[in-house]
Amino acid sequence: MRSFRTLLASVCITALLGGVANAELMRIGHDAPPEAKGNVTHAYSAVLGSAVEAATNGEIDVEIYPNNQLGSSEERLQQLRDGIIQGTVASLGSLTPVYPDLDILNLPFAFDNMAAVYKVYEGEFGKKLARAIEAKLGDVIVLGIADPGGFFALTNSKKPVNTLEDFKGLRIRTMTVPAHQRLIQALGAEAYPLAWSEVYTGLQTGVIDGQMNPVPTVYRTKLYEVQSSTSLIKHLYNPLFFLVNKDFFEGLTPEQQDIMRAASMEAVVATRGLGRISEAEDTIDLKEKMDVNTPSKEEIARMREVAVSEMDKYFDETLTDSGKALLADFKAAIKEANASVYLK
Repeated sequence: MRSFRTLLASVCITALLGGVANAELMRIGHDAPPEAKGNVTHAYSAVLGSAVEAATNGEIDVEIYPNNQLGSSEERLQQLRDGIIQGTVASLGSLTPVYPDLDILNLPFAFDNMAAVYKVYEGEFGKKLARAIEAKLGDVIVLGIADPGGFFALTNSKKPVNTLEDFKGLRIRTMTVPAHQRLIQALGAEAYPLAWSEVYTGLQTGVIDGQMNPVPTVYRTKLYEVQSSTSLIKHLYNPLFFLVNKDFFEGLTPEQQDIMRAASMEAVVATRGLGRISEAEDTIDLKEKMDVNTPSKEEIARMREVAVSEMDKYFDETLTDSGKALLADFKAAIKEANASVYLK
């Protein structure tokens, strides 16, 4: 049963946006500012919307609602499933409550580089993952697996994290994702689940010492104002998912469906380019505002050994049989991708 807040939001949105959804109007909601050049989430929506409107000659009209105008990520997911909106950019954090086996994507220190990430998510595993999400939820179509802005970095206000021992004594904010909490605890820090809307204040007041997110997120939200150190540990990669309502998508003509899929691929490519540029530029700019460090390969290997050992136990305790099979496929795809070398 939906919460009263979600139900009330649904009623208000239906009234605001004109009532009944139809195959000609596509409403997309997300949580980022409406700046395509400044963040990958809006860039994805803007590129897809522009491509769809152009290719259909206006047969599909795309409206984008940024900045959580339509509610939180979890609320937008429910609105999507109810057919109130037709598209949303969903984080892993908003999907795992309805599909816990997606925790496998929190496998720590998995990828050697971003090229390996792309190979895994655009290959057979990415397709299998999309079909698994569709089967589990039953009322969505996965049109894209997009770049969130790169690997996670760790920021804090106490000290640079260069060694495994440096995690001790730090209180690190995590999403309300059990896998993230288990990982931080395994590394020796204290995990402190906290809503994103409360993170800046929590860092400012010292309720928490640090947090983890891709570098562009750190820079865009000005966390350098309340943090002194950024450690480029690259311990996690959490993709974004572009979901559309299944009834909406199946109500389109086959040609329109093909256009939607092609537009989504264009948007995925756009977020990759923007993500790499933003990550590079923001890292340079962060160095002028705070200490930025990269642990040695030897220390990363120590962190990885501890983290993987603990997370394998966590996955064994929490995953269903189908989740464990999907994890095995994920690890196999990662191994193959990490072993590949560009143009060799």
